[in-house]
Amino acid sequence: MGNPIRDTPCPRSVVIPTWNGGARFERLLEVLADQELEGGFELIVIDSGSTDGTAEAARRAGARVIDIPQSEFGHGRTRNQAIAASGGERIALLTQDAIPMDQDYLANLFGALDDDSIDGAYARQFPLPDCDPLIAERLRQWSASRDTPVIQEFVPGDAEASVAKFEELPPLERYLACAYDNVASCLRRSTWERFPYPERSFGEDVAWAREVLRAGGRIAFEPGARVEHSHNLQLEREFKRIYCDHRNLIALFGLHNVPTWGDVWRGWAYQRNFYRELLSGLELPTLTRWRWRLVSIPHALFETAAQFLGARSHWKAEESRFWAFADRRIRRGV
Repeated sequence: MGNPIRDTPCPRSVVIPTWNGGARFERLLEVLADQELEGGFELIVIDSGSTDGTAEAARRAGARVIDIPQSEFGHGRTRNQAIAASGGERIALLTQDAIPMDQDYLANLFGALDDDSIDGAYARQFPLPDCDPLIAERLRQWSASRDTPVIQEFVPGDAEASVAKFEELPPLERYLACAYDNVASCLRRSTWERFPYPERSFGEDVAWAREVLRAGGRIAFEPGARVEHSHNLQLEREFKRIYCDHRNLIALFGLHNVPTWGDVWRGWAYQRNFYRELLSGLELPTLTRWRWRLVSIPHALFETAAQFLGARSHWKAEESRFWAFADRRIRRGV
């Protein structure tokens, strides 16, 4: 059907925040150019000071590029800026390294909004073929890996009743009920105008879903829209991500999975055993299995410690200058 990317307003827009996206972002542009979507779509790239030619590649592909200083980037703020500059009534969001797996990816994702009661939707995610076994397992446990469609709602159209139902749920169920992921998602402009992404340093997507659902809205998980996305394990980066995640989850949902230091040590033991059994069940070369077995030991500790410290960070940072300094350092660049 030819290249569907437009540099002028269309009924549908695709928004991508970028920073030094490299070869994988160029691959994303190629895949988007092969999408089968009647009427095409407008591509908006908002770039935070890339130095590797990312913005230039986007322009060559037909995108409208918004350039901002890296210092001005914010997960919610930057996406809001790009959406405000777009013209679509339906807006899809992707990260620069999430690659659609099918030519009808956008058609399937946007199709979730054919039901006028749906405010937003998110896609199914698959790890890359070379993803390491520990991260691949985490992604398989995430809500965005399911294979059946789900509609998330409390009491549609009734904000007061939706808030009451949300408050009745245990913290973990609150969180799971509000799952949503801007790695690969879409939303309705009219909903975004009422509920722009919140100004948060992390987790703007799940915070947005919480707000929409508590207002009586509805969100769809659409497994027919599939993307490939994962990052291989780096212990420091994973610690920071989990720390920020649980800093967010206690504020939004009251979720505190690892409340004491004793739970950290018990959780470490549980995760070590879990990873040992996981790795023993995989068809891996012996040396590879042992390498990941050794990596899994500190990784399991970092996972549980990051959950514990992230959930405590709000009140600890208020009490201690050291904690306030550490909190800022951990959250930097996430």
